[in-house]
Amino acid sequence: VLVNLGFCAKARTRASRDDRAFLTEKLQTANWLVRSLQQRAQTILKVASEIVRQQDAFFRHGVGHLRPLILRDIAATVEMHESTVSRVTASKYIATPRGIHELKYFFTTAIAGTSGESYSAEAVRFRIKGMVGAEQPDAVLSDDAIVAILRREGVDIARRTVAKYREALRIPSSVQRKREKAMPV
Repeated sequence: VLVNLGFCAKARTRASRDDRAFLTEKLQTANWLVRSLQQRAQTILKVASEIVRQQDAFFRHGVGHLRPLILRDIAATVEMHESTVSRVTASKYIATPRGIHELKYFFTTAIAGTSGESYSAEAVRFRIKGMVGAEQPDAVLSDDAIVAILRREGVDIARRTVAKYREALRIPSSVQRKREKAMPV
């Protein structure tokens, strides 16, 4: 948004007193709009930059390295209120070398690890999807088997959580996958 001051000055020279007052009021409103848009853009850039900084491992290595992040973490760092960060990230997207993602995508809940660390729920979902994708037809993984593998990798997760993530990813149950893989092509 740009304000054409030359046009405003030209219009003001030929205007009556009431018209000049009208033009001044509208010029102030236009300048306010421009300043507001600039401030909004700076806020979005500030929040997005901090998200990128805190999720650096995702940008370098992929979804498996996404770390747990909450609005409060970003709000504290950029010195804004949590609700401001929430509004700034709502329906905003960022183009990355790993695709286009909504800014809200980078805020994921934490899943406890067996030795005190925490894992991003999104990274765990990605890991589950990878395990199921790499299954052999004669070795389909049950939810319990996935839990056992994740626990060996340090992720403390319940079987019902694995089932919930699997359903959210639209991955059929192990029984259905066995049937599908047993069918001749």
